[in-house]
Amino acid sequence: MKNIFFILLLALLTFSCVGTSSVGIFGSGVSIAYDPRTVGMQIDDSIMQKNLIGRLALTDKKYIISISAKVLDGNIYLTGKVSEPEEKLKIIKMAWETKGVRSVQSTVTIKGNNNFKSTARDILITSQLRTALIFNKLTKATNYTIDTINGKIYIFGIAMTKKEKEKVISEADQIHGVKEVIPSIYLVEELSRNKN
Repeated sequence: MKNIFFILLLALLTFSCVGTSSVGIFGSGVSIAYDPRTVGMQIDDSIMQKNLIGRLALTDKKYIISISAKVLDGNIYLTGKVSEPEEKLKIIKMAWETKGVRSVQSTVTIKGNNNFKSTARDILITSQLRTALIFNKLTKATNYTIDTINGKIYIFGIAMTKKEKEKVISEADQIHGVKEVIPSIYLVEELSRNKN
């Protein structure tokens, strides 16, 4: 009886705490079903991203945690915080040196420029926009990376249609506390391999 109870308890603890995540060869959080890029484009972007992250880690191990890089169609989007302005310039230079890069956009900030209140406000703004995109049937929220820094929303992603792009920007404009919306949203037909 003790063995059955123990096995039942172990099974309950094991299976009730396990969440689902999409982790695969393209990294965590990538949903191939909703991504308008071809598999080849996704692989190229993933290779560029891993290459940049690897070079950043070799430069300084703290960049593994403090800097995030996303690549869409050869366009690199950097986020995170660094201690010195020289570090920011070095990271942007490394991104431009990545083979196959088409553009680099950076929202990397210097650590001393933010306080707790502004950081909390930025997290709230990002969460509100993410939620609005999830519940809006015209938008595919998984296609966007959203960062808010000092009330400025940076949106990086791929829109299926011009109407979707306009809706994403409109949703961001409607959030209280937003100072500026800086979109870097590409339409599917603007992707380099779809122009041929």
